[in-house]
Amino acid sequence: MSKALEGVRILDFGHVQAGPTATQLLAWMGADVIKIEMPGRGDITRGQLQDVKGADSLYFTMLNSNKRSITVNLKAPGGRRIIEDLVKRCDVILENFGPGVLDRQGFTWERFQELNPRVIYASIKGFGPGPYADCKAYENVAQCMGGSASTTGWEDGPPTVTGAQIGDSGTGVHTIAGILAALFQRERTGRGQRVEVAMTDAVLNLCRVKMRDQQRLQHGPLPEYPNKEFGDAVPRAGNASGGGQPGAALRCAPGGPNDWVYVIIQPPSWEPLMRLCGREELIDDPGYATPQARLPKIPECFSIIEKWTMTKTKFEVMQALNEVDVPCGPILSMKDIYEDKSLYERGYLVELDHPTRGRYVQVGSPINLSDSPVEVKRSPLLGEHTDEILGWLGYSKDEIVKLRDEKAI
Repeated sequence: MSKALEGVRILDFGHVQAGPTATQLLAWMGADVIKIEMPGRGDITRGQLQDVKGADSLYFTMLNSNKRSITVNLKAPGGRRIIEDLVKRCDVILENFGPGVLDRQGFTWERFQELNPRVIYASIKGFGPGPYADCKAYENVAQCMGGSASTTGWEDGPPTVTGAQIGDSGTGVHTIAGILAALFQRERTGRGQRVEVAMTDAVLNLCRVKMRDQQRLQHGPLPEYPNKEFGDAVPRAGNASGGGQPGAALRCAPGGPNDWVYVIIQPPSWEPLMRLCGREELIDDPGYATPQARLPKIPECFSIIEKWTMTKTKFEVMQALNEVDVPCGPILSMKDIYEDKSLYERGYLVELDHPTRGRYVQVGSPINLSDSPVEVKRSPLLGEHTDEILGWLGYSKDEIVKLRDEKAI
């Protein structure tokens, strides 16, 4: 069975997380991703947070499956020629270097167009045009400057970044949308184009409901927030849902650090919740019977429900609430998820063999296509496919030996 992106070639200058996130998803969908790495070192994450001596780190393996690796020294004349040969034969170039890094090597958008007018050039940067354009950004910087941190955490606590990598991986996913749109448009125009995504822009897009609330603040307090006081900016609201339905994380038995369940109170949920909690008298009580009546008492309402959840495990709570159509979700630790057999059975967690680190678990593709099933493969060793790719480009064995002697590869 063919793959959705079979025949699409990606020249991948991505490193660390944002770029590799995008190219890994494209590789899972069938693109041939050729990862460009520095000879002798490679992607810096190969050695970061290393848990097995002499082996690629899980940081690297998690973000680079299904790719081919070639080592190329961009500063060597032979290395530059290899890159130019690859540009001529690839459909997409992706990079997430600091501002101007490839330009200073002579690999500008104009140069790429000269080499291949059909090529799509995708760049991920920390910031868009403006006063911060030349500043470097990392995951947490993007979260802080994209609006996430100021709206995450507790009212009386500091700004908090989320554990989800919305700055890096979130930007990578946004970049894929741009690349696929450019590929689709090229089918009509025959021309490539630039795709530019800023990390802070992607974070703000994911925080757009908070921008909604910033404008609503002009007309008074936000009633669905649990905060008692409001200033002139959207506040941190703990575990409030951010939507129109109140939600909270409630403690469960036996009381461990992740023995919690998130419960949402929708209007139809009040009656079944009160029956489960043994508080039937509150179903028709005028002080609780309507959403408007409950709104000033939201903390008290969740306290009533928590007295019941504390008598059950989080999974028992989930089962009981789903039987009466109450939205909820147990707080799953990474250990819970890692040990969830159902995730392995459906192929979302995949065990892979690696030549130097042995077996490891890879998160699979979250995107499923009925006619293009994903086969998750291990990440490549540094330069594992150098000779193979150069041979495909037409280099002879003697030329490859010479390039290696010149330290171009």
